[in-house]
Amino acid sequence: MDINKMLADLRAEREQIEEAIMTLERLARGRGRRRGRPPAWMSNIKKRGRPPGSKNRPKSEAKGSSAKSAVA
Repeated sequence: MDINKMLADLRAEREQIEEAIMTLERLARGRGRRRGRPPAWMSNIKKRGRPPGSKNRPKSEAKGSSAKSAVA
């Protein structure tokens, strides 16, 4: 095995673990209900769900796209 590649993989894994630890420490510090906007570091977290702009399409587009997919 290539020792340099193993070292690079371990360093990358260490960085990921350190980042996870920092995130958990921030969450532990911020326990309790807070008012207002969340801190900036929380807005960098990836959000799940629909992408922005996928909701509230006009009905004409929604019907046209389903008809096209049914034909194809």
